[in-house]
Amino acid sequence: MSDWPDAWSDENRRSNRYGGGSGSAQPESARVMRQVRRGPTAPGPGPSAPPYGQGVPQQPSYTDGQGYDDGSDQGYDSGYNTGQVYGQPGGGGGPEGPGGRGPRPAPNWRRRIKWTAITLVTLLVVVSVSTYFWADSKLNRDVDLSKVIDRPDGGKGTNYLIVGSDSRAGMSAEEKKKLHTGSAEGKRTDSMMILHTGDNGSTLISLPRDSNVTIPTFRGSESGKIKGPLGANKLNAAYAFDGPTLLVRTVEYNTGLHIDHYVEIGFAGFADIVDSVGGVEMTLDQGFKDKYSGADFKKGKQTLNGEQALAFVRTRHAFAASDLQRTKNQQKFLAALAHQVATPSTVLNPFKLYPTMSAGLDTLVVDKDMSLWDLADMFWAMKGVTGGDGKSINMPISGSTGSNLVWDKAKVKTLVDELKNDETVTVSGN
Repeated sequence: MSDWPDAWSDENRRSNRYGGGSGSAQPESARVMRQVRRGPTAPGPGPSAPPYGQGVPQQPSYTDGQGYDDGSDQGYDSGYNTGQVYGQPGGGGGPEGPGGRGPRPAPNWRRRIKWTAITLVTLLVVVSVSTYFWADSKLNRDVDLSKVIDRPDGGKGTNYLIVGSDSRAGMSAEEKKKLHTGSAEGKRTDSMMILHTGDNGSTLISLPRDSNVTIPTFRGSESGKIKGPLGANKLNAAYAFDGPTLLVRTVEYNTGLHIDHYVEIGFAGFADIVDSVGGVEMTLDQGFKDKYSGADFKKGKQTLNGEQALAFVRTRHAFAASDLQRTKNQQKFLAALAHQVATPSTVLNPFKLYPTMSAGLDTLVVDKDMSLWDLADMFWAMKGVTGGDGKSINMPISGSTGSNLVWDKAKVKTLVDELKNDETVTVSGN
């Protein structure tokens, strides 16, 4: 007697169902494995439990050269057959970038350049401001021009009185011997120049130290009392009597030209500046010796160190026209020095620029109203004049009295009028 329900036939019992067993002596056919591709199973007649595998997500099967097949028309390639592990040619990280962190943005070069420029400008400003205050603190503003009495009216442009003194302040006995400065007490002026700057070019006028001038009444720099006059004397005697303020008073009295600023540098500072720039190259038209200054030069091109440079600008006993030739040598050397200092190799190299500035500023003596801008204006004007952009002359000389040089009064008056009106200078000097 059959235990199967009437509604079931032998064919039903022999259908491809799982878990039902078989009454046949033949073994049941192999079940389709998950990895093997198969089509959908036709539903049996009537209500029944779903065959094995239905209702469960169908797994992909391997197909030839196609990778995993998910049952769709296109299939799914894991990449193992082509070497594309993450779906990008060459095994890359896919559109989302390595590790799935999203695509790496392209560099924003405009932004980078902008911030680099801002950083550089900021750094330049900071360095410039720091340098300004550092240099400003080194200026020795010891000269008070308000003590000068009976001053002439000012004109157009600016007039600087530039003085090279034989000050030995701060020099050791060994340095004095090396630089041939001697050990005389006090200070004298070895060189004096008026530099005029204005809209019509700059003019540099050398004042021979042996110029015959009148030293007028003056207010004592220490006592404040009115003294003098001291009468006819050499120009450098004014500085020896009462320092910078009497020198300014004497120059103004004898020229009628208003002096706006005073600048002085001593022996040691001059030599240090030359050494800080590695020496100054010059070409000498003739060789000469001077036992007083220590000069010993041969004709031709050569590089002068600080000691040699000081000897060169101080030498006067080796020349017939001693003082006039010395002022010409001083102008020639200043031209070479200015061009040496103003080269890019010095200005753009902090290892040369700062020692050069320090050497000069440490020994500079200026008036109380002198600013760094005034000093820079003076330097660039002097560089321009000595480089040919302007005029450089000696004070016009008409003759001599004793050992003193007499100025040509007519030419001096014309020269001063042109400077006061900031006109192009037409006067020639000796």
